[in-house]
Amino acid sequence: MAEQDRDETLLETPLGALHRALGGRMVPFAGHAMPVQYSAGIMAEHLHCRAAAALFDVSHMGQAELVGEGAAEALERLTPADVQGLKPGRQRYALLTTEAGGIFDDFMVANLGDRLFLVVNAGRKAEDFARIAAALPAGVALRPLPDRALLALQGPAAVMAIAPLAPALPGLSFMGVAETTVAGIPALASRSGYTGEDGFEISVPAERAEALAKALLALPGVQPAGLGARDSLRLEAGLCLYGNDIGETTSPVEAALTWTIGKRRRMAWDFPGAARVRAELADGAARLRVGLKPEGRQPARAHTPVHAPKGEALGEAVGEVTSGGFGPSANGPVAMGYVARAHAGDGTPLALMVRGRALPARVAPLPFVPHRYPR
Repeated sequence: MAEQDRDETLLETPLGALHRALGGRMVPFAGHAMPVQYSAGIMAEHLHCRAAAALFDVSHMGQAELVGEGAAEALERLTPADVQGLKPGRQRYALLTTEAGGIFDDFMVANLGDRLFLVVNAGRKAEDFARIAAALPAGVALRPLPDRALLALQGPAAVMAIAPLAPALPGLSFMGVAETTVAGIPALASRSGYTGEDGFEISVPAERAEALAKALLALPGVQPAGLGARDSLRLEAGLCLYGNDIGETTSPVEAALTWTIGKRRRMAWDFPGAARVRAELADGAARLRVGLKPEGRQPARAHTPVHAPKGEALGEAVGEVTSGGFGPSANGPVAMGYVARAHAGDGTPLALMVRGRALPARVAPLPFVPHRYPR
């Protein structure tokens, strides 16, 4: 099937026409036609985000509001996060967990005072929204927002660049959220992102998205970036990708995401999967998510088997790579994966089976590139 034919069966974000006009190379992703890169290329887009500011279209993500008295308490039936303790104007990263202790999805939740605002993964939004809606009591409702776009302006120059268009945004602290205007367009903006850099995620009405994107791209130092750079940036930052690094068979303890479990929730143990989480915290998980640094220049991609070295031979299989590639800012290959707990210590030597060859690697601390969130 030709690329053009495939695109016709895919959903378009409100910025689809703009991506093509900018030279974006469109690929299928989570049921949408999305730009993987522009003419500059993935490496240039990645490095520009680290040095200045990059604009990403993340409108494929699922957005929704949770309204009604007791909305925060209702959401806590599905997540170990402390949603009731989230103050107005604040946002946090959270997990939806299964009764078996797996991760159904990861998401962002913000307290807007009179309602909660949720952003969930594109490939899971239908399942997430159905799961949340089914757990709600009378008087609490989930309102999906398919008529909104989501743009991410990321990089060390993002705050200075956006200030003339949105004077209120530079005053936001990390994970703060505000209803404001950007270039005169009503928006909901949070100081957050998926790159390890400072920046904003901005939700706007779909019909105003192209006007906002053009206004942001006209700012000094701002360039468009696609999914390729977004993936390499988040990998260097040690951030999980649902379906690769976390999923329904992965627990928060294995994934090194226990910091998302609220202190109050650890006292009550009343969230889905609490028994498994509690047991793994007490006894240790059988495997753990770690950073992996291959030696040399050959990247190790997802599903690469991980072995313990045994002299010149290959030892037992101890895990698998879940995300991997070349890190432009790290100037070398980087990866994440799961290994048996006995092999998870920083600096532990391992062997990665890449195309039939055993490549030496070591467990490396995450992130590979330090986060530069405002503090």
